[in-house]
Amino acid sequence: MRIHTVAFTCAATVAATAWIAAQQPQGRAAGGGQGGNATTNPDGSLRPARAVTGLFTQDAYTEYALLEPGSESFRIKYLPEQTRAGSTELSNQTRGGSEGSGIEVYDPRTGKPLKFTYTADDPADPETHTIHAVLPMPVPQGGIGRVLIYKTYKDARTYMMSGEDIVWVRSLEGYRLGVILPKGFAFLSSDVAAQMTTTADGRLKLAFANPSGKANPVTIRARKTTAVFTPSPFTDMFFDDIKTLYDVDDTGAIKVTETYSDYRKGASATLDSLSYLPLADLQVIDLDTAKALVPVRTGATMSVKLDVPITDDQQSAHLKLTGTIKDASVKIAGSDFAFERTLHGLRNTVLLPAGWDVSGVSESCTIGQSQNRAFVACINLNAADNYKVTIRARKK
Repeated sequence: MRIHTVAFTCAATVAATAWIAAQQPQGRAAGGGQGGNATTNPDGSLRPARAVTGLFTQDAYTEYALLEPGSESFRIKYLPEQTRAGSTELSNQTRGGSEGSGIEVYDPRTGKPLKFTYTADDPADPETHTIHAVLPMPVPQGGIGRVLIYKTYKDARTYMMSGEDIVWVRSLEGYRLGVILPKGFAFLSSDVAAQMTTTADGRLKLAFANPSGKANPVTIRARKTTAVFTPSPFTDMFFDDIKTLYDVDDTGAIKVTETYSDYRKGASATLDSLSYLPLADLQVIDLDTAKALVPVRTGATMSVKLDVPITDDQQSAHLKLTGTIKDASVKIAGSDFAFERTLHGLRNTVLLPAGWDVSGVSESCTIGQSQNRAFVACINLNAADNYKVTIRARKK
């Protein structure tokens, strides 16, 4: 079974590529979100959040494995990215009040350890520390720097006991998330809708994402159980960082850029998404190096040879595919616009041509504006990999 994290983006021009880069996180611990968090006015009323301008949310993936009850500690697996060309490090800040320890940093491309420091950067705030991970190479123009961080936090405000039960409460912003219970515990309650699975060693795991990308408080309660859980057939659907931007022009043509991380072991990567994205003018880029790779067809499939073969579970290839589609997905007739297509994966954004206002969306999606163009951003919270979406718009 293919385990992949795919970031699908579509860009008509270099400017569109710049928009995508602008939506990416720059390596900080705090999630960016699409529009910032609404706060309250002095009278207690809500202050409006900023307008939605980010084409995508959920860029970083974080997994929290709760350690022994009473330890107040949890082990974190964190996969952030750095998109600023020329950057030589990626920083990750520890929240004030959390004690960080057991830090390990790896290069996801090679699986090898990376150099890092863990320091208090602000003398006025000695409780807050930052991991400064040295990237294996400066972020190339058109590429993305990434690291794999493991760390343990001790935070009594987040992980606590209520009698013999455990309680985990945290405000999480903009992430795709997983939370794993200690072995021998079962969930009593969780106040955020989530997928539930059982890990290979019999621990229960919740996996979820917040479509808005804004603050997402969650409280989880669990209790000891005599039940013995066997591994579930489900994989964490939110570990897959797939995102697709369909950039539609005035003629109805769609410019597509697809980037993804493939974790399958081997010396080559199969381009599976071409089965539903018949891209003309196909180009493939290794995002770690910004080097062009040559697609090779074998029967009905296409693949690329990797410069660094994948041999262990901490490695992955980070690829970008670009091309164009011209089919019946888009219909433009006078002042009416319709986009109708079966979308695949977790995140899909449709960027309309300039001068159109959205008038209807068949699925639950957010709506925003980027460079004076309307877009519709959908996050698929269902286990099914594909779903049909219809978007309608009217010309201004």
